Amino acid sequence: MSSNKNSLILLRGLPGSGKTTLAKLLSENNTYPVFSVDDYFTDELTGEYIFNFQDNHLAYKECESLTRDAMKQSIQKIFIHNTFTMDWELETYFILASEFNYAVYVVTVENYHHSKNTHDVNDEQIRKMAEKYKVKLF
Repeated sequence: MSSNKNSLILLRGLPGSGKTTLAKLLSENNTYPVFSVDDYFTDELTGEYIFNFQDNHLAYKECESLTRDAMKQSIQKIFIHNTFTMDWELETYFILASEFNYAVYVVTVENYHHSKNTHDVNDEQIRKMAEKYKVKLF
């Protein structure tokens, strides 16, 4: 892999693992764009998060569209922070990366700090997500 290739960094993990915090840190003070499905449900003015499952497909499409637009601009680094608990959630980004010649890095963020998620996802739902979660080590 060429070191001058643009990079798409996919941060994945369960709610509360620190994906958002890490993405903001890695973006070097917003030098590079950071996108998430959660952005769709977050009010830009108040920062209030209001999830609506019926609109989830729209949130995924918006995140994909913002990523595509950033790739069209050949932005050097793009960060996406979603749970990505299932492979199909990653596939779209692999396809985009191939289309725009981006290197893809998948980073799994673990909750060693025992933080609670900011979106009030209950422990039972997180356990269900964890059961579906697969890490590809090779």
